[in-house]
Amino acid sequence: METTLSYQDSLTLFFALGAVLFPLLAFVINCCLPGKRNKIAGWVSTGSILLSCILSAIVFAKTWNNHPIHLQQLWFTTGYSKIYAGVLLNNLSVLMLLLVSVIALPVHIYSTAYMKNDERYKRYFTYLSLFCFSMLALVVADNLVLFYAFWELVGFSSYLLIGFWFTKEKAIQANKKAFIMNRIGDVGLLIAILIIFAQYHTFDIVQLFGDNGLVGQSVFKPGLWIGPVKALPVVWQYVACGGIFMAVAAKSAQFPLHTWLPDAMEGPTAVSALIHAATMVAAGVFLLGRVYPFFTTAELDVLAVIGCFTAFMAATIALTQNDLKRILAYSTISQLGYMIMAMGIGAYASSIFHLVTHAFFKCLLFLVAGIVIHQMQHIKEDNNLAIDPQNILNMGGLRKKLPFTFIAAIIASMALIGLPLTTGYLSKDGILIQAFDWADDKNWVFKLVPLGAVLTAWLTAFYIVRLIVKVFFGEFKLKKAHQHITVHISDGGLAYRLPLILLSLCCLFPFFSLNPLIYEQAWLFNGLTPTNHLERVNVYHTLIPASVNILSLFIIYAGYAIYVKRNASPFPQSGFLYRLSYNQWYFDEVYSRVVVKPVMAISQFLSWFDRNIIDGFINLLPRATLFVSAIAAWFDYYIIDGITRLLTYLVETIGNFVRSFQSGKIQYYLFSMLVIILALFILKTLI
Repeated sequence: METTLSYQDSLTLFFALGAVLFPLLAFVINCCLPGKRNKIAGWVSTGSILLSCILSAIVFAKTWNNHPIHLQQLWFTTGYSKIYAGVLLNNLSVLMLLLVSVIALPVHIYSTAYMKNDERYKRYFTYLSLFCFSMLALVVADNLVLFYAFWELVGFSSYLLIGFWFTKEKAIQANKKAFIMNRIGDVGLLIAILIIFAQYHTFDIVQLFGDNGLVGQSVFKPGLWIGPVKALPVVWQYVACGGIFMAVAAKSAQFPLHTWLPDAMEGPTAVSALIHAATMVAAGVFLLGRVYPFFTTAELDVLAVIGCFTAFMAATIALTQNDLKRILAYSTISQLGYMIMAMGIGAYASSIFHLVTHAFFKCLLFLVAGIVIHQMQHIKEDNNLAIDPQNILNMGGLRKKLPFTFIAAIIASMALIGLPLTTGYLSKDGILIQAFDWADDKNWVFKLVPLGAVLTAWLTAFYIVRLIVKVFFGEFKLKKAHQHITVHISDGGLAYRLPLILLSLCCLFPFFSLNPLIYEQAWLFNGLTPTNHLERVNVYHTLIPASVNILSLFIIYAGYAIYVKRNASPFPQSGFLYRLSYNQWYFDEVYSRVVVKPVMAISQFLSWFDRNIIDGFINLLPRATLFVSAIAAWFDYYIIDGITRLLTYLVETIGNFVRSFQSGKIQYYLFSMLVIILALFILKTLI
């Protein structure tokens, strides 16, 4: 643990803190601004993220492939354990710091135009700055407790942005679904953190997962998980890994907790570009990168299988969807599956590499989608049409109206498919090659993983070509159905075009490597892997890229020929497979029947029990008290008070009787004495 730093390291640390805190400052300023549509909020948030981007670039330049910078201070003490908190700057954290800010900058610029007419303009940028602060703080936190706090804050700010248009019922349902799904993962992460602390007595990420860290010194013996500090039953290690995977599956939308991401598209498209394509959903992969040494080989194999299944499943669903943003959402789930699979097969560097390249081309695709949807919305409003502006079946031929957007869409789609000369080729190439190498010495079940990954790559080529040709090629379907409509649309101004230019450049190979065909020569890959994973003599380096890309080109042409030249669907819009894909593998229906309905039934029963039994018993108590009180009041009035009144009456009567003798008349006293003497005489005589 460092307690002192050199001047250069201190300056770098100061810049890193500035990069994190500028969005927080923007959040505070925007909260104080008057009015709902205050345009100053956009400038404040955009200016803050620009400063964060500049500072992140400086931090990256000073730290990348250099010694890590780690400074921490005593935070609190619990029992005999001292908990430290601070900032960790290594290759992974500074890469993510730069990525988040670089992706956020064009999204902010784009948002100033995209949201300019929204009545809650200020609130949008306030939430956006809060999210950026949360994500930037997450990637530099050196402590699992701090990490968890910002992990939760990222989820909360995402919840606010997904439900930004809270007057729409779908948006409310979507943000609640996302919130609940992520809470499931958060519970798993919290359990894992507590187990790790119980085993190692520290939350420090470097001490736990660093070179020769406590996790690396642990050994497994039959039934025992033995660490340098203590030993626990091995089942607790399985539980901790399961908890971490739950967190990853929830945040990065992996099976079985993936269903929230397509619904999260109800938020503004710029939010989808930032959160649900590039940053928040990448937090799960980043978490895996942070705790990677914690997983055993068997557990990584499970990750590889789940990641491959998620990638394939999401790609099959994207084939039949007609909502523009929903197609991209399932594409995101599929690509995240690639990253998880890469982690599972040991391709750590390729996984992070693909995380970075995917952030650029998927963010670009979402911004393209935002322009298309925005212009379709204009057509809808100008012509008073009852259409869904996100339905690709209403589009077509838009390349003539939106040429700039079309070019950006082509570049992003090429990168998503993984064609040569794009960054997607470099990152996906590494994953596929290493997947086949990983499966060489495994049984047939694990050999399905690389085959599934290749099949997913071809499915990706088909569904993105289907999207592009239905949106930008052929006839404009809306004009064909409504010939009287007027169409006045364009690519938009500089606030729309500049982000597309920046992101398009980042999708081309020179941004990462001067060699467009060899992923090992990419500076990012080398920075995360000291030595190459495979020698170039391996046959997979030639066979896999060649076969995947040659067939992808045939698929691209087939998609163009089918949807443009023949203007037909290649598959029947019926049958089990079509329904399975169109209905998203029925996951929502299954969850509704297996989870939601039983939970609702139990909740309704508990509500009835609370209302009728618990509340009934509580309500009975005052009634019983009133009844007992009534009896006590009657007894007090008629018995206790009755006896008192009777005694009073007797005393009063006797007193009145005795007082009657005190009349003050002498003759009455003489008469009384005579009566008494006579009475005594008679009594004496008789006795």
